[in-house]
Amino acid sequence: MNIYVGNLLYTITGEDLKEIFEEYGVVNSAKVITDRESGRSKGYGFIEMAEDNEARRAVAELNGADVEGRTMVVRESEDRRSNNTQQQRRGGGGNFRRDNNDRRDFSRRDNDRRDFGRDNDRRSNYRRSY
Repeated sequence: MNIYVGNLLYTITGEDLKEIFEEYGVVNSAKVITDRESGRSKGYGFIEMAEDNEARRAVAELNGADVEGRTMVVRESEDRRSNNTQQQRRGGGGNFRRDNNDRRDFSRRDNDRRDFGRDNDRRSNYRRSY
């Protein structure tokens, strides 16, 4: 089970997180997310635990726990892939249209509106474009 851990001090490392969560069971991996450019912690990370029941117990007991003066936020992590596919099924996932060849067109709709020779008032163009 994957667990999200937030509101961490910037000095906490993946090893520190692993030590905290090992009290509740086997930790497969512990990672603190860092900024690509500076290498500084972003204040959150992810834990992967082998057993779901141990992970749920850790979430229940560590959510709201005080670690070095900060209150941790601990919850079950959401799978990014499933959120993406749900968003695509709903028709979301970007401000683009697809043409017949399944290519994305990221142009804004305002750029596609035509001026029919009258004044350049946006509202009049908007009404005439439909």
